[in-house]
Amino acid sequence: MKAKYVNPFTDFGFKKIFGEEASKPLLIDFLNALLPQANRIVDLTFKNPEQLGLVDTDRKAIFDIYCENANGEKFIVELQKAEQNYFKDRTVFYSTFPIREQAKKGLWDYQLKAVYCIGILDFRFGNYENPAEKDDVVHVIQLKNQYGRVFYNKLTYMYLEMPNFKKAETELVSRLDQWLFFLRNLEDFEAVPAIFADAVFQQAFQTAELAQFDPAEWDSYEGSLKVYRDLHAVIDTAHDKGRDEAKREVARNLRAAGLNLEMIAAATGLSPSEIEKL
Repeated sequence: MKAKYVNPFTDFGFKKIFGEEASKPLLIDFLNALLPQANRIVDLTFKNPEQLGLVDTDRKAIFDIYCENANGEKFIVELQKAEQNYFKDRTVFYSTFPIREQAKKGLWDYQLKAVYCIGILDFRFGNYENPAEKDDVVHVIQLKNQYGRVFYNKLTYMYLEMPNFKKAETELVSRLDQWLFFLRNLEDFEAVPAIFADAVFQQAFQTAELAQFDPAEWDSYEGSLKVYRDLHAVIDTAHDKGRDEAKREVARNLRAAGLNLEMIAAATGLSPSEIEKL
């Protein structure tokens, strides 16, 4: 049966639901479900997702969604479709841009606004030393000292490990549960479940309904969906060939699909020079 709603794990689908000006209420509601009550967001301003280095030779970063709340706190929201080498390093690198842009000329006391890096992961996060962590959906990371106390509370990394979310509709207890259930199952819904009766989710389903797309949106979505399916098909079939060869195969397919080097590098973890040699 043909899907009724967009796949939220495609680049197009993710940005359609959360990254457009009209979708701002959805992003605010989602972030408020994820963040502590004390950090509740009233309004957001979208910022330029392309971040440049200090000089032309510096590596740049392109975020999926980059926004700021009324208090000046920064939020990077990223969809990560596949595991890659140095994924944690990449996230830390990305977090330096909203930190550095707060620098002021002249006399400045170095007071910073909080930065949140939120990753929605369509894969298992990795191996855990503590077995109790392996089934966690939400991972919250902050800088702590040797006694486990938070040393700096203005830099927070939050990862949502989506394959670990397995709750049924009858098991949902929180607003975050609703959002995770929505994202995990959206493409398979044939109608709006009764638990999504409020105005925010009604808007979310209307935004995600494929029948509402104009021809240009259809073209963009179909291209994004093809990349998503090719990526997962290659990863599935190349699993036994070794991690590195699988990534090279993914890169070849994405390059054949017309993606630029920066996007392929972000999806596979390979460097642009490695990709050019394929």
